[in-house]
Amino acid sequence: MLRLVGGPLDNVLEAVCARLGADPRGATLLRFTNNAVYALADRPLVVRIVGTPALRHRAPKVVRLARHLQRCGVPAVRLAAGIDQPVRVGEHLATVWERVPDTDGRATPGELAELLRRLHAAGIPDDGFPENGAGAWAPLDDVRARVAAGSDELTAADRRFLLDRCDELEAQAAELEFPLARTLIHGDAHVGNVIVGPDGPVLCDFDSACHGPPEWDLVPAAVGRERFGDPPSRYAELADRYGFDVTAWDGFEVLRGMRELKLATSVLPTADRAPRVRTEAHRRIADLKAGNLHRRWARYRAG
Repeated sequence: MLRLVGGPLDNVLEAVCARLGADPRGATLLRFTNNAVYALADRPLVVRIVGTPALRHRAPKVVRLARHLQRCGVPAVRLAAGIDQPVRVGEHLATVWERVPDTDGRATPGELAELLRRLHAAGIPDDGFPENGAGAWAPLDDVRARVAAGSDELTAADRRFLLDRCDELEAQAAELEFPLARTLIHGDAHVGNVIVGPDGPVLCDFDSACHGPPEWDLVPAAVGRERFGDPPSRYAELADRYGFDVTAWDGFEVLRGMRELKLATSVLPTADRAPRVRTEAHRRIADLKAGNLHRRWARYRAG
């Protein structure tokens, strides 16, 4: 029996591979947060299995969006042909993608900015987004889902604080005047969601994509400077190439608060798998509760 994650996801991977006529043996688990992401050994394909039940509604949106980006020529990962997607295996959903050959390169902030400009110019698909609301900008919905899914990791006081903070930030965001026109946005735009292949950089991971404010896609790099101590030149490069400095806008602190809340809770449903990840998640939550805006955070590392 194949054991890469353990439990039902083993069976899901095997079922998806059976439909592809592929062999699950030798598959490599690339990462596992909200999705278990596998690279197959016998095909240049990647299988993403939604690991958090509350987020399974995103899969049909991601499939529709991937097809839209291909039609528009936006550099992005492409769905595998020859299989109906998303793939349903019992209560689980998966998507299958062409694997981008690894070049060991890392995208620059300027390259990310250019990809975002092309994505934003593409606009939303002509047929819109799924009717279940998956296409509306609601960046804290997944925070609420993760708080519920990771309830064993949190005290009652932590849960109450996180949910109250969601309400507070959403109310503040509703009062903002966004200077850029709403369009299709990535929703989690950082260089880690860019793959540098032999034909250049491409965007990946569209779980959070939606119709929303482009300012949101510039916030991760700015928060990287503020929270993770990234060199200021990295954010400056992105802002210059994109043509807008979100940190100079008076709504930035609200969006920063939203981004930090997402960063603090993103691993809650799976934190028990990695002690270092769990420790960092709880440290971040403690900083938010204390209103500490200046303490540096460490990026999540398993182990």
